[in-house]
Amino acid sequence: PRLSPFAVGQCGNQVGCRFWDLALREHAAVNKKGIYDEALSSFFRNVDTRSGGDGPGIYKGKICSLKARALLIDMEEGVVNEILQGPLRDVFDSKQLITDVSGSGNNWAVGHKLYGCQYRENIVEKLRKTAEHCDCLQCFFIIHSMGGGTGSGLGTFVLNLLEDEFPEVYRFVTSVYPSGEDDVVTSPYNTVLAMKELNEHADCVLPVENESLFDIVNKIHHMINSGKLGSTVKQTSLVTSSAGSANTVQEKPFDAMNNIVANLLLNLTSSARFEGSLNMDLNEISMNLVPFPRLHYLVSSLTPLYTLADVNVPSRRLDQMFSDAFSRDHQLIQADPKHSLYLACALLVRGNVQVSDLRRNIERLKPSLHFVSWNQEGWKTGLCSVPPVGHSHSLLALANNTCVKPTFIELKHRFMKLYKKKAHLHHYLHIDGMEQSCFSEAISSLSDLIEEYNELDATKGVPRTDPARLKIAV
Repeated sequence: PRLSPFAVGQCGNQVGCRFWDLALREHAAVNKKGIYDEALSSFFRNVDTRSGGDGPGIYKGKICSLKARALLIDMEEGVVNEILQGPLRDVFDSKQLITDVSGSGNNWAVGHKLYGCQYRENIVEKLRKTAEHCDCLQCFFIIHSMGGGTGSGLGTFVLNLLEDEFPEVYRFVTSVYPSGEDDVVTSPYNTVLAMKELNEHADCVLPVENESLFDIVNKIHHMINSGKLGSTVKQTSLVTSSAGSANTVQEKPFDAMNNIVANLLLNLTSSARFEGSLNMDLNEISMNLVPFPRLHYLVSSLTPLYTLADVNVPSRRLDQMFSDAFSRDHQLIQADPKHSLYLACALLVRGNVQVSDLRRNIERLKPSLHFVSWNQEGWKTGLCSVPPVGHSHSLLALANNTCVKPTFIELKHRFMKLYKKKAHLHHYLHIDGMEQSCFSEAISSLSDLIEEYNELDATKGVPRTDPARLKIAV
């Protein structure tokens, strides 16, 4: 399987940068001989640079020069330039970048309507080039934020393009949602306008909230500094710090938060890259976890969030990891899946964990979780034998759960506060192709989504009745 990520906007590219860094380290830890293998080929091409520029791909033998199968797009070139001057500069070439200088001014319409039209041909051309290098394109990833202009506007424009050009390839989107205290005044507009596009054009969305990431990072620093965890914690956790990476520059405030999202993506794609006794393709996630096309928002949780030093993990510690995955504290959005309704749940485990450990923990946790009556056995599991660097094992849980509803209700509330006053609307409406109907359609799309979750919640705890069978007239 081949995976092609797109990083759009400042946040998307910063997360992308952490992701590529961690992916390279993960492969380096396993691939000691420097051979270009199947695992590497899922995210990287091996290019012979002697032929000048973008040489042909070499599928066998030694690693020559690895190039990421990715497209980096930002309408404000700062972050992309930083990547090109940093330790990862050789992983990308100019053919994989699309930048502008002026930015989108925190305006969805500028990103989607203005830059979308302006850069459409350029994006399609680079997109086709990227796809040509893949022998079996399985999945596109988009990494973007919802609150700004480029990530939300151009990010969802790229999503639509992918659907037009490659309708049969799955589209996974990792969307970083702004917090209520966001310093971008127009972020509720941008987020709701982007949500309509996600509702209609994505196969799977992994929403991540800035607030949750911030809380997690604070909690880890507090635990390490208070010495509560004693000797079991290494200070150089790959989850939150970039210690030991090629990048020795002073960490930026968002680096730790971006690392968590990068780890989410690494765990999500581990089965596509490495061997395991229970391999899970990404399209299986969509097939098994999304029973209704619009309800494709998956709540993710990641454990452990710090690095455990001991490699032989007692089963008690392992069981704790499973319990943590269902607790509020480990969710990457502010949500409590345990007290809401599950449509389905996937557990992606990495490291030295047995199928029997998985089964035991599912049986143990099942009684405390509410599943929809028609999908009581809605578990999907994946086991990958290669753990993240510095860990002995890890778990990513993906829940299709009605607990995302409060996030959407809160977002609707923030949108309406601005929209009732028609505040800042003129900034959007003077962009060509942007009508006021875009706003009313976006908010009704969000309201419909909330209503669908309400209808499901209403079935919670209702005894199961099998539908009457059709009578066949003879």
